[in-house]
Amino acid sequence: MQITKVEVTPIELDLRKPVQMACLPEIHQITAVFVRFETTQGQSAWGCTVAHPCLTGEEPEDLIRVCQDCARKVPDLHPLNIEYSLAELVGLVEDAPSALCAFDLAYHDLMGLVAGLPLYRMLGGYRNRIQTSVTIPIASVDESVDRARAWAKLGFRILKIKGGLDAEEDIQRVRAIRRVLPYFILRLDPDGGYSIQEALEVARALEGEIEMLEQPTPADDVEGLGQVTQFSPVPILADQSVTRPDSALELATHHHVDGLSVKLAVCGGIRQAQQIDTIARVAKLTTMVSCVIEPALLIAAGLGLALSSPNVHYADLDGHLELVNDPSIPGFQLENGWLIASEVPGIGCSVDLAP
Repeated sequence: MQITKVEVTPIELDLRKPVQMACLPEIHQITAVFVRFETTQGQSAWGCTVAHPCLTGEEPEDLIRVCQDCARKVPDLHPLNIEYSLAELVGLVEDAPSALCAFDLAYHDLMGLVAGLPLYRMLGGYRNRIQTSVTIPIASVDESVDRARAWAKLGFRILKIKGGLDAEEDIQRVRAIRRVLPYFILRLDPDGGYSIQEALEVARALEGEIEMLEQPTPADDVEGLGQVTQFSPVPILADQSVTRPDSALELATHHHVDGLSVKLAVCGGIRQAQQIDTIARVAKLTTMVSCVIEPALLIAAGLGLALSSPNVHYADLDGHLELVNDPSIPGFQLENGWLIASEVPGIGCSVDLAP
């Protein structure tokens, strides 16, 4: 078998509504880059990644260029030697590390097609379903409650509430949602918007009301994150502070957090994400498989990882729900907030890039 053709297709994807995150401009659109491998046996394997300065820290034009550089090298690499092939691409992705994710996914998709196994079974097959959170973006108290009710009507029971602009208002928003949905699991994600003192005040005020506090302080202040973890009555997870296995190792070694959030598009794909999960598992930290705003193909890959490991306690895989023109069609099912794996070999998504 040989990979005879590699196609790189960038596409602009619109959001249903603009998304506001702490300390960042509103997000109206993202750039997704789809990669397709074609083999001598006629298989088509797909990968995907995304670029947005606010989400991955990369400019779309850099990501596209790097993906095209990688595409020229792939036909010279063995299609089933994933470790070697991805190692050969690492030197090409320094300007846009997220590019590695697209090729990592395509290689894993191809391996699943050849083996006749769905991704989650190929990676370990610990379970076949997991409950996901759905995101409530930064908004007024009343609008946050309305959005929470709307998601509740669709069957979701875990809500991740975005915050970070106003700590006191975040407390009010969480409590308002708790009043109308008393039995729901609530998570608060300030996206690094709090000071250490604010983070501790929020954690103490919401003890017993939130399941976790995700990335309360700035990503580059791991010492501050450790101080919050030391004194917080609720679990603290790192998100933006986790970019690669080396950053995960630093957090785990010094026990700066209670858990690590991993995003395939940010860390470079399944191979890197598995390393982060292994670090968390050895350090007795929990893992959350999360996402940026991204196509269903990436969500399906994240789901495969989440289902493969017993150390993954949390799933936050809702990024595709915000997109209106996603060309990837998921094989997984979403039922009342539960993501259920497809038994289709590979990642299990089809992609329609027809204009």
